[in-house]
Amino acid sequence: MKIARLSKTGKIVIPVEMRKAYGLDEETEIILTDTGQGILIQPKRPFPPTRLDEVAGCLNYQGPPKSLEDMETAISRGIQE
Repeated sequence: MKIARLSKTGKIVIPVEMRKAYGLDEETEIILTDTGQGILIQPKRPFPPTRLDEVAGCLNYQGPPKSLEDMETAISRGIQE
């Protein structure tokens, strides 16, 4: 756990080791969420959250559904190549 101090202007400094660990730099946008017990600070992701049914159509796959085993086998082959 790290402790930081809020400045008079409302700024807080995130310790360098945490910035490095989470890939934060001076251009990173931060999301602040009121949890009811405190403030959750998270980096804004480059893409908004989506559901599978919103993006699965972009795959253009026209064959029968693949099982998890089929997908794991294909991944293993890809790694070996």
